[in-house]
Amino acid sequence: MTDRASRKSNGQPGRVRTVLITGATDGIGLLLARAYAGRGHNVLATGRRVLADDQDLFDAPNIVYICADQSDPVHACSAIISAMQNMGWQHLDLAILNGATAWVGLPEQEPANGMKQLLDVNFRFQIHLAHALAPFLFEAAGRLVMIGSTATKKAQGRFATYTATKAGLDGLCRSLREEWLGRADVQIIHPGPTRTNMHAKAGLNIGLAKWFFMSPLRVASAIQYAIRRRDKRRVITRYFAFKARFSSAREGIL
Repeated sequence: MTDRASRKSNGQPGRVRTVLITGATDGIGLLLARAYAGRGHNVLATGRRVLADDQDLFDAPNIVYICADQSDPVHACSAIISAMQNMGWQHLDLAILNGATAWVGLPEQEPANGMKQLLDVNFRFQIHLAHALAPFLFEAAGRLVMIGSTATKKAQGRFATYTATKAGLDGLCRSLREEWLGRADVQIIHPGPTRTNMHAKAGLNIGLAKWFFMSPLRVASAIQYAIRRRDKRRVITRYFAFKARFSSAREGIL
């Protein structure tokens, strides 16, 4: 077996890393994919959209895109692992599980099929994929990063199931961090309100409030900063995003 210690992300500065990013066709995920590819790493990007020309979206030869619908967790995980194997990846340095969906409304009015889809996309898929990626992450002494939400910090009406899924990710990461100790790192990052299309897709018109939200670019930059800092649990506030923008550590290997 390859010496895992020699593959730690803070060593071997000249080596190209392998990076997996889910939910990469829009918003934060798209910006993260472009950022890591721009630093020369090989990126596998996933999303539920079927793209006629993925290079038109990503504009980077070192990004490979596959359609993996997280509402079918088992099939999506199988597609991702197959793609990694077809690309010849025997290890994984960094996995950012970013893909998510939401539904806004009174809990008692949430349709059962919509609730199931939200749980599948936001929670069950993350569990299945974490388990499937474990051998690849262990081989690289790599890092699993899950993207949560500050909705778990402050209770909000009409977001009950969404908040529950993100809180579940927080608990999952705490457990995996203990179980994977010495083999792979696990981080959970909770972005604050961000100007993405998810609100509109969920049926929420945020109106002028969007101007109080952080930009996707600012949040994506802050996520990368938190990853480089190896924060076990990080809430992306406006202050942290500002700090990330001007930190001398904002550029790095990963």
